[in-house]
Order: sequence, then structure tokens, then C-alpha cells
Amino acid sequence: MSDFLKEISMKYVIPLELVELEDHNYHLTVTSRFESGKDGMWIIDSGASKTVFDESLKELYVPVSMDETIQIQSAGIGEGRLETTLGELSPFLLGEYKHPALQVALIDLSHINKLYYHVTSREICGLIGSDFLLSHRAIIDYGKLELVLHKKAKPQEKDSEKLPLCDS
Repeated sequence: MSDFLKEISMKYVIPLELVELEDHNYHLTVTSRFESGKDGMWIIDSGASKTVFDESLKELYVPVSMDETIQIQSAGIGEGRLETTLGELSPFLLGEYKHPALQVALIDLSHINKLYYHVTSREICGLIGSDFLLSHRAIIDYGKLELVLHKKAKPQEKDSEKLPLCDS
């Protein structure tokens, strides 16, 4: 099999944890490890349109533009629209999958972290949204508590480098 086809077919199975915040109120979480060696706990939030990261964890991201803000619609992490800035996360591991630098919305997660710390004695670093899940063709398996990610395909190759579809 060519390296190109191997790249397309790579998938990673990552363990999830089910956190019960209250009776019958659950969140799926996943742990990451950043290049600095710091671990981070993420909430898997398929209802969130954009992946967000805690703006207080300044050592793990670089602001993209301090002059520019974006607005994201939020039903769960705040009311209405949130004004936020963009940041670029340093590469991180989810299980065996090494994710390259990732652009995220930076927001204040202190209100969520107070709740999480009270229940789990841990804090979260962010919420993995549907933008991330869709781009990795993610599968969430609640029965096995696993997140399956498919590695992104390589950039389109030049016509001269494409694989032949059939022998002629």
C-alpha cells in the first residue's frame, strides 16, 4: 500500500471518561498532553460549533491577533453571543494522536472550572467542538467510552503524483 493511502486510512482510538456532574447529568471528557508536558482535560461538546480554550492558560497558546475579536453563539457556556479572541495552541497529544498547532477561540472558562473542580478536583482546558470533530471524522462510542479520530489526509498532490486509477 502506498504511503498516501496509509495516511488517509490512519485512525486513532482515544479513551474517554464519563463525568457525572449531577444525577443523570453527564459530560464526556478526554485528556491531552501538551508539548510542555502539561496535561489538559477537554469536554467533548458536539453541540458547540467552535472549539474553545481557556484564556487563562497563556503558556499553551499564542494569540493570533489581539486587535481582532470574533463572536461565537453560545447556549451552554454563556448567554447569547460571546466576544472572544483567537489563539493558536501548541501541538498536543490525544492518546497516540499528535495534533499539530490548532487555532481556537479563547474564552474565560472560570465558571465551568469552578463546577468541575467541585465535582472532580480537576479543571478543564477547553471544549472540543464540532469543528474539530467534523474535520477528524470523529466517532464517539458511548458503549466503549472511546473517541475515534481519523487523521487528516495529506494536501492534494500534483496531477503527476496522483495514483493511477487502473492499469492501461
